[in-house]
Amino acid sequence: MSAALTGLLAMGLLTASTRTADARQSPVELGEAEDCALMAGLAVNSTDLTRIAGDIGVSPGTIVTGFPPGEVLGDIHTGGGYAARAHADAVSAYQEARGRAANSSIPSQLGGRTLGPGVYASRSGAFQIDGTLKLDAEGDPDAVFIFRADTTLDTARVSNIDVVNGAQEKNVFWAVAGTVGLGTLSTFRGNILARNGIVVNEGVAMVGRAISLDTSVALTGTDVEPTTHITLPVRPPTSTTLTSSPNPSRLNEPVTFTAVVEGTFDGVHAGGKVVFRDGTTELGSAQLNGMGIATFTTDELTRGVHLIQAVYLDGGSAVHEGWVYFEPSESPVVQHQVLNRR
Repeated sequence: MSAALTGLLAMGLLTASTRTADARQSPVELGEAEDCALMAGLAVNSTDLTRIAGDIGVSPGTIVTGFPPGEVLGDIHTGGGYAARAHADAVSAYQEARGRAANSSIPSQLGGRTLGPGVYASRSGAFQIDGTLKLDAEGDPDAVFIFRADTTLDTARVSNIDVVNGAQEKNVFWAVAGTVGLGTLSTFRGNILARNGIVVNEGVAMVGRAISLDTSVALTGTDVEPTTHITLPVRPPTSTTLTSSPNPSRLNEPVTFTAVVEGTFDGVHAGGKVVFRDGTTELGSAQLNGMGIATFTTDELTRGVHLIQAVYLDGGSAVHEGWVYFEPSESPVVQHQVLNRR
């Protein structure tokens, strides 16, 4: 799915106003719908220049129009077989997401807010994004965000969703009982599971999946590049290793932890932040240098054995004219021993 990675571009501003739902969730399983960037019960219709990095599925309907001039970096499935199974799995995913108990009931306007992991329900039944919504995983690469709307989800022109501190688009779910409209030139992240129609307007950049269970998905493309595009939430992979020196160390002796993050895309190395943890306690953090190395030094470890782990959280890396987010990763645990002073 290397072609899909080209769509992982980030735009927008950081926002304020933090509110955390304070509950860790397991991800919503998509089953055979996982490879579909677009899915509809009746039809997928595209106009002008659009790009879909992933499969398209339609079931029980069979209508797919606009490709070409639209481009599909995947397969098109209509009717029975795979499309029917993927659609059934998407329905199950929608029901699961809708069935999760909300940890927090919040106002409908999400723009200008920072939200942590959890399940959010709209007090009014609808969600809107005007401005930037920041999703903060708080250092947990497996953090799950679920938004339940009983009516609609709409985003304004040039609105944006930003993901920080380990948040990943694949773990963001929008379960909408009504319709969805993505505003012109907006950036959207996460998996839309809508009962009714989805409208993707001109110039939208979406990393996730647009799934209309009962009706259709309509995309309006552009006349020139960049296109309206939907990209599966597939990030360039990384791996993280950790060493400590000296090990063992003496009480109050400085210890340096060195994390090495392996991962490149189009010749660009993964960038961002590494958090160093002692069990569940965060010791500190450091930014990766150009060689993918981050170091942290402390002389405050207590006597005994410490279970140290480095967690790469990513911060976006500039690639050509855009930004690419790399997949977070965790190092194996290093047992670091602190002895008494000599």
